[in-house]
Amino acid sequence: MKIVILDGRALNPGDLSYDCIRQFGEVTLYQRTETEAETIERIGDSEIVLVNKVPITEAVLAACPGIRLICVQATGYNIVDCDACARRGIPVTNVPAYGTAAVAQFTMALILELCHRIGLHDQSVHRGDWVKSDNFCYWLTPQTELAGKTLGILGFGRIGREVGKLAKAFGMQVIACSRSQCEEGRQIGEYVDMDTLLARSDILSLHCPQTPGTEKIINARSLARMKDGAMLINTARGGLLDENAVAEALRSGKLRGAAVDVVSKEPMAPDNPLLSAPGCIITPHIAWAPVESRQRLLDCVVENIRCFLNGTPQNVVNL
Repeated sequence: MKIVILDGRALNPGDLSYDCIRQFGEVTLYQRTETEAETIERIGDSEIVLVNKVPITEAVLAACPGIRLICVQATGYNIVDCDACARRGIPVTNVPAYGTAAVAQFTMALILELCHRIGLHDQSVHRGDWVKSDNFCYWLTPQTELAGKTLGILGFGRIGREVGKLAKAFGMQVIACSRSQCEEGRQIGEYVDMDTLLARSDILSLHCPQTPGTEKIINARSLARMKDGAMLINTARGGLLDENAVAEALRSGKLRGAAVDVVSKEPMAPDNPLLSAPGCIITPHIAWAPVESRQRLLDCVVENIRCFLNGTPQNVVNL
């Protein structure tokens, strides 16, 4: 069995091992693959393709008829033309639940950073501001207590519910808007409609998938329906935000702050309006990145391959 990993560095910058894949056959590892032509050349006659962000298009599939399985080393699989794969009988697998704890933890870290701006104060102290202070303490930004505040969660799936549990531990009230409801969710928070979510949230956190129906769901109109001085968190998908509208809401003070781990184009474009928006914390898509969660992801990829070879494929998203 010939196996190719097209962009191994995306999952494994060096702290994991791909040796676990070698049990299934001959493995060729590329750290990055840049162009469609390069993708076609590197796949060649490989039967199993592991990919994270490299597009697998109709043209790639047509040029590489030996492909039997495509394993996406992520939850999102929009980089693969799944319909074209289905027409050829090629299963596409993903890894659906590896990062729930990591993303929920990171979401709370962003919330706490907005409330306290710990990094800003650390930099101030290291500049010598505390040494020069005439008082025993000082703060550069308003400090906010979470207890009693309302956290609104848009998308109450696995990650959204885990965020809700953590928020409750801080004494927050949790409300959620979701396309489906479950008893576990009712135990964590109150299901509400979108208008109520926007109107009541002191902090709004996004955990829904990006679809045609949710693209730019946070826009000038929805921001206008939020509380003055609310805060916004996005660890889901960058396309959920109208970034120009969010930047304007930060400049006007409609939003007190925002924290995003994802943007509409990644790597980030130099003209992204959030870069110059006041009160906006931006991290480089790292909520999923703890070594523990990436190891779980890799372990699941191994099982996806094993199950396919045993005739019982799992986590198939297109057939």
